[in-house]
Amino acid sequence: MTTNYKYIYGPVASWRLGSSLGIDLLSQEEKICTFNCLYCQLGPTLCYTVKRQIFVPVKDIIKEINDLPPININYITFAGSGEPTLASNLGQTIKAVKAVSKVPIAVLTNSSLLHLNKVRQELLPADYVSVKLDAVSPDSLQAINDPAKAVCFEKLLSGIIKFRNQYQGWLALQLMFVNKNMQDVDKMINLIKQINPDEVQINTPLRGCAVKPLSKGIIIKIRSTIAAACKKAAIISVYDKNKTQAIYSISDAETLKRRGK
Repeated sequence: MTTNYKYIYGPVASWRLGSSLGIDLLSQEEKICTFNCLYCQLGPTLCYTVKRQIFVPVKDIIKEINDLPPININYITFAGSGEPTLASNLGQTIKAVKAVSKVPIAVLTNSSLLHLNKVRQELLPADYVSVKLDAVSPDSLQAINDPAKAVCFEKLLSGIIKFRNQYQGWLALQLMFVNKNMQDVDKMINLIKQINPDEVQINTPLRGCAVKPLSKGIIIKIRSTIAAACKKAAIISVYDKNKTQAIYSISDAETLKRRGK
């Protein structure tokens, strides 16, 4: 049985998080993001911005959380229809959800606003944060992520490292590999060592988008190379996922809208 929720969606089967209930603090008809990644399953970014603002009041999120039927989930995850750190009430919402739920909180971010101390502070109460890094230079950032003009590679990398030094929860580093960056593994290893994450997630776009995924063989080779060089971190890949029991969404339409086809 599905229900009409405006701001929460799923649960969805996540190769990183298991059963994940999503919260979309943007919840707009158009994707709002700091990036226009060439592999995004939600399509092109029509609304570029780096300006943080409130899109959804905290009380509306909490109302939907309180209205949930009994469900078995591993995480409540802030993600959805764009970059979640654009919501200026992200930190307040994380704390509010923690006050009404014992389920661990995860945040998936593209790292573009982590150079802002306020954003880093707001993420500290989360139990799990996945930060994205697809690029190894300003040129590759432009080619793969096509960021808003205010976003630069140096600030993005510096923000991730600063957050790593402050954060006490589980920090995952997601690397999306496509044809444009598959030759940058050695350079990426140097950045991984600077960041020192708890986990490295090696991804390639398996959901429908404009870019073809790399083969399982290529990803396994990349995984092995990174694992050999970065022994302190857990290394997982999208092709490592195990079969899990079926997860039934309580918001099918909203799930498709926010996760792509």
